[in-house]
Amino acid sequence: MKALFIGGTGTISTGIVKKLADDPLWEVWLLNRGNRTEAVPEGVHQIICDISDEAAAAKALEGMEFDTVCEFIGFTVDQVERDYRLFKGKTKQYIYISSASAYNKPAASYIITEGTTLANPHWEYSRNKIASEEFLMKKYREDGFPVTIVRPSHTYDERNVPLGVHGKKGFYQVIKRMMEGKPVIIQGDGTSLWTVTFNADFAVGFTGLMGNRHAIGEAFQITSDETLSWNQIYQTIADALGVELKAYHVASDYLSAVGDKYGYDFEGSLTGDKSVSVVFDNSKLKRIVPQMTTTIPFNRGVRIALDYVLSHPELQVEDPEFDEWCDKVIERLEESKKDI
Repeated sequence: MKALFIGGTGTISTGIVKKLADDPLWEVWLLNRGNRTEAVPEGVHQIICDISDEAAAAKALEGMEFDTVCEFIGFTVDQVERDYRLFKGKTKQYIYISSASAYNKPAASYIITEGTTLANPHWEYSRNKIASEEFLMKKYREDGFPVTIVRPSHTYDERNVPLGVHGKKGFYQVIKRMMEGKPVIIQGDGTSLWTVTFNADFAVGFTGLMGNRHAIGEAFQITSDETLSWNQIYQTIADALGVELKAYHVASDYLSAVGDKYGYDFEGSLTGDKSVSVVFDNSKLKRIVPQMTTTIPFNRGVRIALDYVLSHPELQVEDPEFDEWCDKVIERLEESKKDI
């Protein structure tokens, strides 16, 4: 079978491409700008093209047909409309990567299923994903466009450490603060529940949907079965580093207010997503992909990630602006306590 990945070198897709590269049943193609060729496994074909240039993409794809097209970098309706024009009649399945942040937060129940209402007034990213899903399902109902929707939650790999609060340059500054014995900010009181998924586990669920006729016209969430509080997540990171966790709990509403002028969208990422307790019910996925299970729990996955990051200096991207912001927030809150 022949698969095309639009993107294919990101956190989620890299694990899937690696898995399929070793599968003799699949011929794997990537369409991207070629910025991370080192992440492309041997035997995987590349089409170097910017898909936002629709005319160039159509020319590069001329005469090609696929069993599955997987869209990892489609964030807005106009992008999936472009894909519809490019791939209608040229693929037996189109898998769209949406987001579990599209679910209404807080939902009527903390247990999240594919039937949970989609609504997120706090985050434009999520609203765009919802609108993209609606366009694609409309095309499925009206034209038979063979769409499958996949909703990941917080997925990470060996190059990333999942956190609740970090700056524009990613996770590393928080890790550095931990190693320096400085307090790190955790949203709320740290007791809300969350799920993090290593990309190799995610790949099992995703590849089980590829070429699967039972997946056409359906939506699936793919996450680990492990549920942790944010306090447990940060404590596990500190344990893996061999340092004391100095947690500093700050209300998400306050973080949103004081982060906005620095360009930190904590209303979207926290109020609209990570500050709300969620437990994912993956029974729908497991009915058609029974091999889906958690093989890399967080206490193992975070050690894989930290070992990799701490041995690769290019991934240790410092963020002095965020570091200073954290110190200011903590100092201001400590001063306010003295006035009570």
